[in-house]
Amino acid sequence: MIEPALSLVQELALVSALRNSTFMYPLVNAGHILGVAMLVGGIVPLDLRLLGLWRRYPVTMFVDVLRITSAMGLVLAIVCGLLLFATAAVDYAGSWLFQAKIALVVLGVSNALILGKVLKRRDVENLPMMARLPFSVRVGAALSLFVWIGALILGRLLGYF
Repeated sequence: MIEPALSLVQELALVSALRNSTFMYPLVNAGHILGVAMLVGGIVPLDLRLLGLWRRYPVTMFVDVLRITSAMGLVLAIVCGLLLFATAAVDYAGSWLFQAKIALVVLGVSNALILGKVLKRRDVENLPMMARLPFSVRVGAALSLFVWIGALILGRLLGYF
């Protein structure tokens, strides 16, 4: 039932033009890579800080800057990723690597939203700089590292298998 719809998506004029373009496909691919770089490049240092590294720097400094960078990267990665997906939607949708990547992305976004609420509830601004963050925050940060690095690896593997 979904395969015919995905086939229709693949045959849209815009998608066909993108797939056959000498310049547009690589530019969209580069946009996806930039988005992933911003996303993971923001999340990794933030998670490491939440896990206890760089304790002499306030958590809020990391959260304020890196949350925005990661969110912008996520939006760019999703927009460009949808365009890339559309060029071979049937193949990607049938790939266990793609399905696992999307599952990790959904888990990562869900974890980030929950972690953001936990951080607000815990009022981390008032914790002493060298204090160890609550266990729930550290678990969320460790899960985040695992999930986003896993999604990154699966995404790279998609290009080869």
